[in-house]
Amino acid sequence: MTTTRRLNDSNKVIVTAALTGAVTTKQDNPYLPTQPKEIAEAALRCYEAGAAMVHIHVRDDNDAGSMRFDKFEEAVGLIRATGCPVLLNLTSSGGQGFSWEERIRPFRELRPEMASFDAGTMNWLHSVVFMNEPKFLELCGQEMRAAGVKPEIEVFDMGMLNTAKHYLKTGVLDAPAHFQLCLGAPGGMEATTESLVYLVNHLPENCTWSTFGIGRGANEITLAALAMGGNIRVGLEDNVYYNKGILAQGSQQFIGRVKRVAAEFGRVLATPEEARAILGLK
Repeated sequence: MTTTRRLNDSNKVIVTAALTGAVTTKQDNPYLPTQPKEIAEAALRCYEAGAAMVHIHVRDDNDAGSMRFDKFEEAVGLIRATGCPVLLNLTSSGGQGFSWEERIRPFRELRPEMASFDAGTMNWLHSVVFMNEPKFLELCGQEMRAAGVKPEIEVFDMGMLNTAKHYLKTGVLDAPAHFQLCLGAPGGMEATTESLVYLVNHLPENCTWSTFGIGRGANEITLAALAMGGNIRVGLEDNVYYNKGILAQGSQQFIGRVKRVAAEFGRVLATPEEARAILGLK
């Protein structure tokens, strides 16, 4: 555990709730929050359940994946207005076909604690190309540094991890970095313990890391991450079912399970303040 944990805390596990995503619909799960008020309410429920951070996507008026700034502004404003200390993590990739400016503006102007930095291009869901060309990533890194936003480096395969390590060497990204190991997306690495161990063994020593599994591999990744000293992301963005054939009744339900299982490993969920310290946030 000492080796695979890297800079993660030995006793605390940071849980991130991925509330919405860009693909899942209310037809898939009626509890999915899609509009700002629903997103803010879901964020508060997840904080109360034990999440230290919420990962936020927004939708347009028709519930389609979007990077509309006004939707981000409203959702973030509603959360902040409550005084809830949960850390905010905004996506920079709310779907396909958005301009660089649309992808950067939410984190640049709203200044959350973190924002996603997808470290490469991939064939997303075997249907479209998820574009993250080098010039965009260089710009994204510069804009995050200027805004005081820590990148959450999202890695879907070993090639993306190598790209991130290149950017750490060239100064596009700063150490200590934080990695989110994304497993189970069609087009990326499978959600298996073998995949997770491989990626973690190739992380730089000076980093923190988290992981999640999409679909049927989610529970395996959660258990493996806890055993390896990792942090964990859960939520309706990644899974609409709590167990096979049983729809989850909100992202907070997954957090409750992580809390119970983590206790069996002698670990407790980090508060937002503890997560801030572990991640080196200002």
